Amino acid sequence: QVQLVESGGGLVQAGGSLRLSCAASGRTFSIGDMGWFRQAPGKGREFVAVIRRSGGSTNYADSVKGRFTISRDNAKNTVYLQMNSLKPEDTAVYYCAAGPVFRDSTYDAIRSYSYWGQGTQVTVSS
Repeated sequence: QVQLVESGGGLVQAGGSLRLSCAASGRTFSIGDMGWFRQAPGKGREFVAVIRRSGGSTNYADSVKGRFTISRDNAKNTVYLQMNSLKPEDTAVYYCAAGPVFRDSTYDAIRSYSYWGQGTQVTVSS
């Protein structure tokens, strides 16, 4: 089993920044690619970003491209999400997820991930 714990959420004004962290423990050797998803009130969970196990390749949702940056430190078993130029529509619970090494474009699908954190709230005020 793998356990994921997110931190770093909070309340920020529009235009501000936050950095989310996700620490993995347990059978971390089984973790491949890692992603961030979010779920706004009354909406479904949506893909935000993914980073490959090597850290050399990333993908982003169009809504966050150019504002968010995903990174990982494999020595610390931690993945980060740097969020800049935040907008009120970024308000959501943000979830970290761990999956296999993706061989295709299924990295944006919830079902592709085996492990999930409990989520951290991000609120952006206008």
